[in-house]
Amino acid sequence: MVLVNKKSKEDLENDLQKELFERVTYSFYKYKKIKELPGIRNQIFSEFSNLKILGRIYLAKEGINAQISIPKFNLKKFKKLTKKINLLNDIFLNKAIQDGNSFFKLTIKIKNEIVAYGINENEYNIEKVGKHLDPKEFDEKIKQGKAITVDVRNYYETEIGRFENAIYPEVRRSNEILPQIKKMLKGKEDCEILMYCTGGIRCEKASSYLIKNNFKNVYQLKNGIVNYANYVKKKKTKSKFIGKNYVFDHRLGERITEDILSKCHQCEKESDNHNNCENDLCHMLFIQCKECSKKYEGCCSKECLDYLKSEKKDNEKAKRDFVKYIKKRNKGLVKPKLTEIKKTL
Repeated sequence: MVLVNKKSKEDLENDLQKELFERVTYSFYKYKKIKELPGIRNQIFSEFSNLKILGRIYLAKEGINAQISIPKFNLKKFKKLTKKINLLNDIFLNKAIQDGNSFFKLTIKIKNEIVAYGINENEYNIEKVGKHLDPKEFDEKIKQGKAITVDVRNYYETEIGRFENAIYPEVRRSNEILPQIKKMLKGKEDCEILMYCTGGIRCEKASSYLIKNNFKNVYQLKNGIVNYANYVKKKKTKSKFIGKNYVFDHRLGERITEDILSKCHQCEKESDNHNNCENDLCHMLFIQCKECSKKYEGCCSKECLDYLKSEKKDNEKAKRDFVKYIKKRNKGLVKPKLTEIKKTL
């Protein structure tokens, strides 16, 4: 039997609002061969539920990738639990830069990969990855001015924050990232390459992919931007990462520096606040300033707002018609940019 959450989104949100305790957000990953996926999935779901842990966890034959929200009073119990479950032994817990309501429920999914790059097993060797650099070492490499800094994240992540002078692939799909990076670095196989991502997991496979493609000096930021930002905060040193760190939970971002690199997708004023369109039939991810958020009530366009206010919004035919409109408007694009689709503002 697969253990799952059966409460509605509204009930889950209400439960979270009623909590009288603090939560802390952590992430972790581990590449380790897993044979009995359903069994370990149910074990983790049961143990985590007992500790009131919420979050999103991906399991695959290659390992685990997790972002979780833990009641502060259960943190010690959780750390003890990681020593009992073999898969969780020796994991590095990456503490979020800013806490908040990151998750409303616990979801554990079995996937083909814990990072969806979509590359074949013969294109990388997870036993041979880039040399891990701690935040201080990463800073020093950047200061030397010889290395090429490479962001291995999606365009909507790099749009609001990145390391100074980093190159980044402006692609829509995760499976386009590595081929594009290889193309961008063509002829640089002998150069020092500094890779980074949110928490380190994407760099493991990305660095291995480059090594397999004859790149000789590949380095990666140990435990990613999150670990780097915590280091900068603790040491009170100047951050070479500027802007916000995009996160894949309800917070949608963690501020690292006061720099704003992007613009509102509706009025083009400075803004780096991501939002998912309030109209769930659209749910587009876009950047929206406070003024436009108020004007459009969290929607990406007048069309989405008008539908949300329509008396017919609960009519099944009206829903189907609006979904057809959204598909046509988005031109079949994955993660379309609001700035490139036809809409009314």
